[in-house]
Amino acid sequence: MLTSHLRRAVPRVGTAASASFMGRFIATVSGGPGAAPAADAAAATAASSTRIPKDGLTLQDFMAQPPHNPQISTSGCIPATLSMEDLNEAAAAAAPADGTAPAVVPSRRQKEKVPKPSWLRMVPPSGANYERMRDTVRELKLSTVCEEARCPNIGECWGGKKGHSTATVMLMGDTCTRACRFCAVKTSRTPPPLDPHEPANMSDAILRWGLDYVVFTIVTRDDLPDGGAEHIAETVRRLKAHTSPPLVEALTSDFGGRLESVDTVVHAGLDVFAHNIETVESLQSVVRDRRNSFERSLAVLGRARQASPEVITKTSLMLGCGEKPDEIRATLRALREVDCNVVTFGQYLRPSPRHLRVEEFITPEAFQGWQQEAEAMGFLYVASGPLVRSSYKAGEFFIKNVLDKRRAKAGAATADAAAEAAPAGTATAL
Repeated sequence: MLTSHLRRAVPRVGTAASASFMGRFIATVSGGPGAAPAADAAAATAASSTRIPKDGLTLQDFMAQPPHNPQISTSGCIPATLSMEDLNEAAAAAAPADGTAPAVVPSRRQKEKVPKPSWLRMVPPSGANYERMRDTVRELKLSTVCEEARCPNIGECWGGKKGHSTATVMLMGDTCTRACRFCAVKTSRTPPPLDPHEPANMSDAILRWGLDYVVFTIVTRDDLPDGGAEHIAETVRRLKAHTSPPLVEALTSDFGGRLESVDTVVHAGLDVFAHNIETVESLQSVVRDRRNSFERSLAVLGRARQASPEVITKTSLMLGCGEKPDEIRATLRALREVDCNVVTFGQYLRPSPRHLRVEEFITPEAFQGWQQEAEAMGFLYVASGPLVRSSYKAGEFFIKNVLDKRRAKAGAATADAAAEAAPAGTATAL
């Protein structure tokens, strides 16, 4: 270490200035604090008689006094009796007897990597439908949360059969103004301005995909006066203007508490209004950006139901962040109090080492138990599993479980009306 400091301290070796510096330094080191007056004399002698090698001083120069330079002393540095051979012997003696490398003690920052359980292992995405959707995203320069958030289900959602594939497309760019500790989406205080052509491009992409169900996820834009509500509403209106419009779900931010922005989005013709509460109340400031809050999220979901009783409201909970069972139950009760219709449960997976760590891997059996509890509380639909996400296969789940129930209910009402209209004494064939 001393040698490296000397090399950096001498800018141009072999010059009188360098020799003067070295002389002052060596004299001070040799004599200690009381040798300052002698430093000037040593410097003058060194400047006139010392020739420092052009490649600088080496460790060997400090282990023995060179015959041509009696001014260099090793006092306070490495003893003059210690040679390079001594150092090599000491290193050999310190090595393990079996010839293996010395054990390396990991730093305190290095954490033991916990392997994921078998139920969280996924197959790499592939298939013609997956590639078609991926190529369309690239061509139209769209951003999807499937890719930005590194969703483990991208192959399963994008690779579904035509008409039942689900894509979660990001509106208003790919940069968020908040920085939640679980999220892999890019963040910035000053994201790029909105693209005025995005609503048209989005409509074109969805038509080319042939989707029956599309999910828009919206990055938080605190820099916009309405949080981007009008931009979202314009995109929804364009889709609903088609002759065979898809079902549309919007996963929104909390709009900074501006509830009138919730009204703008809902009144655009939305089918499902989603806003994720993410975790239990006690972990909100740990998991989410501190500008989010449990109460505000509940207010946003409640306002959506008030704006349009026909719209379905939806939220999502991540498990494995350190929440307790009683806290999950309290969260579910709070959601039912604001008449939230759909809830999903999924395992939190750490996007990178700099994100919030996973506290626990929840078993599939535990997820099944939470589904049963939530259904018993009166939720319209519950999706629960380790790899379930807010929009995980949303088209298949929603179409199969919610719309089919509505159609069955409508069919039953029609049958009842027909039975009432039949003449008395007429038997109805079953």
